[in-house]
Amino acid sequence: MEEHLTAGVSRTIQTKLVLPPDTNHMGTIFGGTVLAYIDEIAAITAMKHSRKAVVTASIDTVNFLSSARVGNVLLLEGVVISTGRTSMEVYVKAECQNIETGGKTLTTTAILTMVAVDENGKPTPVSGVIPETEHEKHLFQNAQQRKERRMKINEFAKELV
Repeated sequence: MEEHLTAGVSRTIQTKLVLPPDTNHMGTIFGGTVLAYIDEIAAITAMKHSRKAVVTASIDTVNFLSSARVGNVLLLEGVVISTGRTSMEVYVKAECQNIETGGKTLTTTAILTMVAVDENGKPTPVSGVIPETEHEKHLFQNAQQRKERRMKINEFAKELV
């Protein structure tokens, strides 16, 4: 596919309220709940870019930087930051907002690889991406390094089996 789309085409924002069932015994959100939200927004982001169904190929990095508590609002934003032939790297950030103060804190960042699939579940080509913000451009420039690291990790994992 020769077409290139701006990163803004894929940009997706979700808002979640942190409720008691989402939290652990310390009153902070479960990491697994945050991961589920991240996977969901990454999928939606990649589907907007590719206009296809997608599957998660990898969650490359997840950085839990701070916690969200019951009553906080979790603001998630996803954007496609690079593409391969059939794959898309999606950057997701989650911020916690205190409703009373309006203050925001970065809680989590992640990079996931999603693969577009056709109606038979086979990988299908995707358009390239044109980064727009300075942060997107920086992530785009480092995409090859992340791909090489993923390939090494996949080779190592195959050796373990």
